Amino acid sequence: MSSIAPSPHQALSLAAAALAELLDAAPSVDEGVGVAEEAQLRIGAWTFAPAWRPSSRVAVVARALRDLDERRDGAIPLLVVPFMGQSARGLCADAGVSWLDLSGNAHVVGGGLRIIIEGKPNRFGRRGRPRSAFAPKSARIARWLLMNPGGAPTQAGLAEATGMDRGFTSRIVHRLLADELIERGADGTLFTPRADLLLEAWAQDYAFDKHTIHKGVIAARSGTELTERIARGLDDDGVEHAFTGLAAAWQATRFAGFRLATVYLPGGLEPALERSLGFRAMERGANTWLVVPNDLGVLHGATEVEDLRCVHPVQIWLDLAAHPERSREAAERLRREHMRWSDDQADNP
Repeated sequence: MSSIAPSPHQALSLAAAALAELLDAAPSVDEGVGVAEEAQLRIGAWTFAPAWRPSSRVAVVARALRDLDERRDGAIPLLVVPFMGQSARGLCADAGVSWLDLSGNAHVVGGGLRIIIEGKPNRFGRRGRPRSAFAPKSARIARWLLMNPGGAPTQAGLAEATGMDRGFTSRIVHRLLADELIERGADGTLFTPRADLLLEAWAQDYAFDKHTIHKGVIAARSGTELTERIARGLDDDGVEHAFTGLAAAWQATRFAGFRLATVYLPGGLEPALERSLGFRAMERGANTWLVVPNDLGVLHGATEVEDLRCVHPVQIWLDLAAHPERSREAAERLRREHMRWSDDQADNP
């Protein structure tokens, strides 16, 4: 594994060699006007307009796709990165742009070609976790902006709304501004021109397993009965909580039956609470996940949804990626019904 990304010229050569091997044809490179980003690759009967980016972070890829859209001219637009992440793959699919990563994966469709290679590991993984605007506490900024897409707070107002000090808020805001995920108006207010892009960027960094997850079983005949039993037990004991995942998605959309109930317990899980709920810890066959969050921000925006306390739809959507059953379909339905800015902004970027 290497943590050093190649130079643009090296990346272009590696991409050309990979395509030449796949197409069994000799490559040639037109360097354009001395600018690597405007180079064209001619391999056999096909011409590609490639763009190299040293990262597949959502904000980086979104900018690259805009640039490639202006360079098609009959050539197959091709984004080249060290390793293409899942969220960025979705952006490429939506834009109809082919991609190839230097780790060996590819999705090249166009000009009579269909090359799809998946499953190759990241050869350019970094040691340690890079600084992120979406670390548990930092993500309070993105959460607030997505919960209030029409809002236009000042930086100071955002710090107050999220319960963070102004210095910390300033650092996170500057990272989001640098990635072009938010913008600052002339009057100093902050706004999110593409909330859908901000959500995808957060999803790329979000890891549900960073919370403390207690998996086990509570006797129940169905997911809805299980959810009601847990909610009633927590309410009777006066325990702060909020449901997420499949149970919360069902409550919000009534889409897809479920077996697994997931609930955040910010106060932790004590043995007395386990006994009160009738919870038996076990991995195999678990129908209950009791989750101690790594930041209380997950509860921001929590509300009663038909008598069941649930986290905000944005948090439900993020958490569903780590769930089994029909979680992907449930996430799509939730986004369509409760995050309408995704469609509106996609139609009017």
